[in-house]
Amino acid sequence: MKKLLILGLFIGASIITFAALSSAKNASKNAATAASGITVSGQVIDLNSGEALAGVEVMIEGSNKKALTDFDGKYTISDLKPGEYSIIASYISYNKSYIEKLNLRTNEAINIKLKASR
Repeated sequence: MKKLLILGLFIGASIITFAALSSAKNASKNAATAASGITVSGQVIDLNSGEALAGVEVMIEGSNKKALTDFDGKYTISDLKPGEYSIIASYISYNKSYIEKLNLRTNEAINIKLKASR
């Protein structure tokens, strides 16, 4: 009987310890997500054809934050602080696109249409 009581206490203590560690890990993960800041993402397409453009440079003006679009024309720029930003998209043979005075407070989806410079 004494052995069963000790075994029960050991199992109970293990469960409580595991639950506490899981809770601490989740709290740490949530804090890291909150600290990562705001994300701007979207897709860049050709104005006339509507086709996705791969390899477009999308950047936050006045910072080192930038991204290249993937094969689907999609981009993501992360770790921004809340504030006002301007986005510039540039691509060979296309006019630059300027999106000015974006007031970012939460994650945003900003789609961009580029016009060929012909």
